[in-house]
Amino acid sequence: MKKLALIAIGLMFLLTGCGKKTPEDLIAKFEKNVSKAKSYVLKGNMEIVSNEETFTYSIEADYLKDNYYKVTLVNQTNNHEQIILRNTEGVYVVTPSLNKSFKFQSEWPDSSSQSYILSSIIKDIKNDSTATLEEKDKGYCIKTKVNYPNNAELTYQKVYFDKNMNLESVEVYNNDDIVNIKVNFTSIDLKANLKASDFALEDLIDPNLNNESSENTPNKKPQDSNYQNNNENSTSNSNNETNCQNEECDTKSSNILDSIIYPLYIPSSTYLSNSEKIDTDDGNRVILTFAGDKNFVLIEEVATVASEFEVIPVYGDPVMLSDTIAAKSANSMYWTSGDVSYYLTSNDLSTAEMVTIAESLGNVTTVSATK
Repeated sequence: MKKLALIAIGLMFLLTGCGKKTPEDLIAKFEKNVSKAKSYVLKGNMEIVSNEETFTYSIEADYLKDNYYKVTLVNQTNNHEQIILRNTEGVYVVTPSLNKSFKFQSEWPDSSSQSYILSSIIKDIKNDSTATLEEKDKGYCIKTKVNYPNNAELTYQKVYFDKNMNLESVEVYNNDDIVNIKVNFTSIDLKANLKASDFALEDLIDPNLNNESSENTPNKKPQDSNYQNNNENSTSNSNNETNCQNEECDTKSSNILDSIIYPLYIPSSTYLSNSEKIDTDDGNRVILTFAGDKNFVLIEEVATVASEFEVIPVYGDPVMLSDTIAAKSANSMYWTSGDVSYYLTSNDLSTAEMVTIAESLGNVTTVSATK
């Protein structure tokens, strides 16, 4: 009789163990594995789809407890590298090739969803009471809402795990159920043994750039007070400077913007009211003024390398565009794309509208509206 009772209890536990797993069960296991990690290193590839174009990045995300983060993104098309760094001193977006960094007063990465940060994925799943679980042949898929304040079109994500709840990939979808962001993880090391010194800003500075003479790389700044400390004021068409015979003229001739780059998207009842090219000491600058319901100014110039490593303070957040990371403050946004630096400022545009304008820029000679 005693033996039968033991068998019955065993069967009960067996049946309970074979029951359908809930998202809570699975995320608890995933969260437990992550919480035990004092540091980790994720590696993989990220694809961003925008305007029917796909931008591919190699990505490495490093984490150390106490809010140390370092995310290295390399655009596979042009090898453009940027690093998002968080340490005890603040949040930085470093562009090594330009010898500069923006420093933010920001809550990144907690301010929005991040498809390559484990704590962000856990947060999205736990915060969504409607999260669903689907069992696949080789693992599980959890569907959750996402929080992208700068892109309201991104509404949900699918997070894929293997049978042991090891993270494999993340897909972020828009309102039309189309994947806009996809991250495939090639390796996840939850025993990375990182230390605080691995997150030092100094280690991201290229010493070769800072050994160059400041005379070879002008560091002129625009007069616009909002365009603070932006040293990317050079721009390039050597045909305009054929009479220059000295090094100074040669530098300037290589810093002339070949053509004006217009946005394909302009808010309704807004038009291009003025287009102006201004000569600077080291090149030229294009200023596009748009008027109407949504007034804004767009400044363009060729990106140049700072003579000394430069840290530019920004009261805002880093914003991921399709092919670069922008610096966003209350009423302006700065970014570099295709060797051109852009500065967009407006008291009327929302962040989402600024992002849409930035994403629409191309090498075209027409605009959506003029007056």
